[in-house]
Amino acid sequence: MVLESVPRRKIESQGTLILQKDTDNLSSSFGRAVHSKMEMEIQQVPWWNRRTRMEKGFCIATTSFVILAGLLVGTLVGVVTYGMDGNEEIRPSAFSNSERIIDNLQTTAAFAAQVPSVLTLDVEDGGYYISSSSNYSSSIRKKASIQDYCMSKGCITTASEILRNMDESVDPCEDFYRFSCGGFIDKTIIPDDRTRMSSFSVLSDELLAQVRYLLESESLANEPRPFRMAKDVYNACMNKEQIEVLGQDPIKNILDRLGGWPVIIGDSWNNGGKPYVWYKQVYMLRRIGYSVDYLVDFSVAIDLKNSSRRILDLDQPRFVLDREYLIKGFNDEDVQAYYEFMMDVARFFGANENRAAKDMKEVLELEMKLANFSLPRENRRNATKLYNPMTIKDLTKLDPFTPWLDYINNILTKEIIQVNDKEVIIVNVPSYIKNFSLLINNTSDRVKANYLLWRVVSASIKYLNDDAKKISLQFSKKLTGKTEETPRWRTCVDGAKRSLTNAVGAMYIRKYFKEESRKSACEMVKDIRIEFDKILNQIDWMDAKTKAMAKKKANSIVDHIGYPPELLDDNKLEELYDGLQLGNLHYLENALNMTVFVANYAFSLLREKVNKTDWVRHGKPAIVNAFYSPLENSIQFPAGILQGIFFSSDRPRYMNYGAIGWVIGHEITHGFDDQGRQFDLEGIFIFFKNIDNIPFFLGNLVDWWHPTTKEQYLKKAKCIIEQYGNYFLPELNITLNGINTQGENIADNGGIKEAYRAYVNWVDRNEEEKLLPGLNYSQKQLFWVSAANVWCAKFRPKALKLRVLTGVHSPDMFRVRGPFSNMPEFARDFNCPKGSHMNPAKRCEVW
Repeated sequence: MVLESVPRRKIESQGTLILQKDTDNLSSSFGRAVHSKMEMEIQQVPWWNRRTRMEKGFCIATTSFVILAGLLVGTLVGVVTYGMDGNEEIRPSAFSNSERIIDNLQTTAAFAAQVPSVLTLDVEDGGYYISSSSNYSSSIRKKASIQDYCMSKGCITTASEILRNMDESVDPCEDFYRFSCGGFIDKTIIPDDRTRMSSFSVLSDELLAQVRYLLESESLANEPRPFRMAKDVYNACMNKEQIEVLGQDPIKNILDRLGGWPVIIGDSWNNGGKPYVWYKQVYMLRRIGYSVDYLVDFSVAIDLKNSSRRILDLDQPRFVLDREYLIKGFNDEDVQAYYEFMMDVARFFGANENRAAKDMKEVLELEMKLANFSLPRENRRNATKLYNPMTIKDLTKLDPFTPWLDYINNILTKEIIQVNDKEVIIVNVPSYIKNFSLLINNTSDRVKANYLLWRVVSASIKYLNDDAKKISLQFSKKLTGKTEETPRWRTCVDGAKRSLTNAVGAMYIRKYFKEESRKSACEMVKDIRIEFDKILNQIDWMDAKTKAMAKKKANSIVDHIGYPPELLDDNKLEELYDGLQLGNLHYLENALNMTVFVANYAFSLLREKVNKTDWVRHGKPAIVNAFYSPLENSIQFPAGILQGIFFSSDRPRYMNYGAIGWVIGHEITHGFDDQGRQFDLEGIFIFFKNIDNIPFFLGNLVDWWHPTTKEQYLKKAKCIIEQYGNYFLPELNITLNGINTQGENIADNGGIKEAYRAYVNWVDRNEEEKLLPGLNYSQKQLFWVSAANVWCAKFRPKALKLRVLTGVHSPDMFRVRGPFSNMPEFARDFNCPKGSHMNPAKRCEVW
């Protein structure tokens, strides 16, 4: 699902969740109390044998009621934690081995107590009716004995979490998202250092705390070097005293090496009396460790035509402020906030007030022009339009002002690899390259230098002292609503995790991953793949040949679950990081060294055959997310997502199929969304050929779909686009972008359908599972509640705006309302009347 992932993503908020109560302690202590009580009853057998049948029946009923009441009281006690100020809320605890910290990089939760619905127990003909006092009563109120309810630790915890999240005053047929998540939304307080809160990110928060424990633990004598380097990166980041002592010096020294930042030098800047050449500045950035992608994006990528090889790739860049903001112009309030941030940074480094205002406005105007040259997201969804191969020699004809062969070889470096002008390069947006070249060659040296060094400084602010970070926080406050700095330990854990992903992943799975999760996930993947195959069989709008190809592609999907075995091999890890030098003193220096190392590694793969099961690429288990790769035709479910709210072996399968099952179906369906469908089972495009049967590189790429079937698909996709494009957010006065989000929306709709059917078939093969205590809902209804609970979220308005304008995922509430309202099974399970919001007259369906 990716959950949140998209190729070539702009720098943006990466959020997930927080929710926490000490459910482990709650469940274990309460369980001991229940078992103790049961043991005492058993020891009184002589008394029991003296009772009549009527007395025994009365005692059973009374005891059952006491046990259920105790379960709920115990659960409530665990849910409510009193803050120091007397308010009932859960606060992130101090880090220790015995306490779990629920602070995500972007989301943290504070919850007020929630009182679940009052339960009544009625004894009738030897059976028990358990009902809720909520306004909404289940359409399936079944007669059940006490044995029909699951009393395990996992079930008690799950029931408690559901009750806390729900708002049973809402009719589920009108707004199932609010019904499932209203309690969460009403009681959640977004901490000042966060931009949103979601139940999805509680697992990310817990994982981050676990990684913190690993990074703060003492190194052993035989510990692999990559593990020690990860700890060094963390410790250098945590060395606040050293960072404060260095102050601005790390960046000032770099700016001096780069010839000085004109805005702080003032009118005397003249580049040493030499003409300023932008690409020579980029060469220096490459050597020092900064990105080379500030003006044009250069990389070595997998070839879309032949995914077994790699190819050079040139694209439009990403900007400090997202394109969708910049194109609104200078007077837009968010663009104005960005401009103020630019001036604040320049002044912080010593720029004159007037000079900062003038120079930074010119820099912003240049960036806005570049943004207007770039393609919008909706025009980048068709990979055919982005696949424009040409030789470097031809690229020089497209842009005669830039010595592209010299530029590319300087970026690749002589030590790594060199190419000649016959080398093929993919130019994603030729119009951008052409317009950029004309613009940059008609821009003054001062503006070019100011822009490139502005990008250097803006990328470095987070590595500096508190004074620098305060400036960044002011900008973040205006753009997202965040008002406090992220706790340092969280920033440092995330930095280590991102820098040495494979090493930290290896540390994580060796300590925390449960192998039983992999086995269960494999079984669910198998079940859900079977359901997708059945869906393909039932489809009547595909021609036979295209359907056969689709089935072949679906059956060829490779799955990566948990982690690759190489992460258990110390020698593999040592080899991977050979030559990388990191220390525990210099925070920024570590980041720059890491950038050089990663770039060298990526460029060195140019002539290497692509290994689609490469352990390095798939060895990133310490993350709560999931992925589909169209170039590999593979799905990936890292260890980090196979737990928590998504999966537990100690709760009913209807909960797991609703959560991780939906994720699995989502990723499978990505292979057949508006972008995934453009790739065949090998992840390769097919080309039109000319009369000589030679690939016509400048023509349009075509997929394997029959034209009539493709037309039917596009009609169905259009229904999804229009449905989501009509969702309105009154608090922001904007509607969703149905085009940009269509891929994720198609995956959401197909994924929940596959997961539901897989669960139903699991029950047919096995038996109906027990119900959850205190909840008057059937197993199928709880499947839907489980799925919705994954997306319980609360945003700051500005952060939600950022999500809508720049994200490929619909806001969380629509990830529930959209797919569920398109499912007749949902309306049936909740007995929703026709015409209600969750049972509309018109539905959309692709898969």
